Amino acid sequence: MTPADGKQRFRSGFVAIVGAPNVGKSTLLNQLLGQKISITSKKPQTTRNRIVGILQRPAAQIVFVDTPGIHAATKALNVRIVEAATNALGDVDLVLLLTDASTSAQEAERVLLGKLERVRQPLILAINKIDLVQRPRLLEQIAGWDQRFRFDEIVPISARSGEQVDRLTAAVEERLPEGPALFPLDDLTDVPERFLVAEWIREKVFRLTGQEVPYAAAVTVDTFKEDAVKGLVEIAATIHVERASQKGIIIGKKGVKLKQIGSEARRDIEQLLQRKVFLTLFVRVQKNWSRDARALRRFGY
Repeated sequence: MTPADGKQRFRSGFVAIVGAPNVGKSTLLNQLLGQKISITSKKPQTTRNRIVGILQRPAAQIVFVDTPGIHAATKALNVRIVEAATNALGDVDLVLLLTDASTSAQEAERVLLGKLERVRQPLILAINKIDLVQRPRLLEQIAGWDQRFRFDEIVPISARSGEQVDRLTAAVEERLPEGPALFPLDDLTDVPERFLVAEWIREKVFRLTGQEVPYAAAVTVDTFKEDAVKGLVEIAATIHVERASQKGIIIGKKGVKLKQIGSEARRDIEQLLQRKVFLTLFVRVQKNWSRDARALRRFGY
């Protein structure tokens, strides 16, 4: 709403994107920004850490926080992942709940709604993947959610195609508090390049290996050297797995799989850094790292 003096006030704030695993939170963040920041795959629980994406608008700066999928967790790594998501709820100005119109995730939704009961900030529901369902089913879902919980607004969207994402952005913007920009106007994220590089590599492990291996993999960037003379960045990174059999799968026959992971990751990293990249990958077995508190801290969880 425009104030009485006719001048549009600048708005800014933090917005947590929350939801069950694999509902499209990272895809939505990338669509909102018009650029890839958060990694994606068809496997659930791809996102492990909070990722910040900063959207600059003419009269607002919206700081989106992409969180890991909230679910009933028991393993040490998964517990930390869920904690990262739920901790974000108390530090934001608005909560954006994302659901998947094409599937039913009743257990995850039960956990989510329990967490959201304590939220006092504005709460918007975005029903994603509307391109995958018929209109009668979508209308039924909208009515069902409206009865189950109090939302300030419900917006059906397709994060992949961008359908109604502009409407969602406007709904978010108008509910943010008035205030100055929180980050420099040319910033896209607050995470360092080394973190994004590790995430890009981990994404390729998720996409190019089987069901078990990605969840046993973590990535660390060992060296990150810029060579101004050669006009490139030299990066060495290690993919950590829990068993020797997983190491064999990632390396592949005659190193083919590891070469593919490196090649696809390098292309994304070059686009991110806008420079040529020389990427060297290693694979190391660190037994049961996902259950080791010290290893979890070392890998940033």
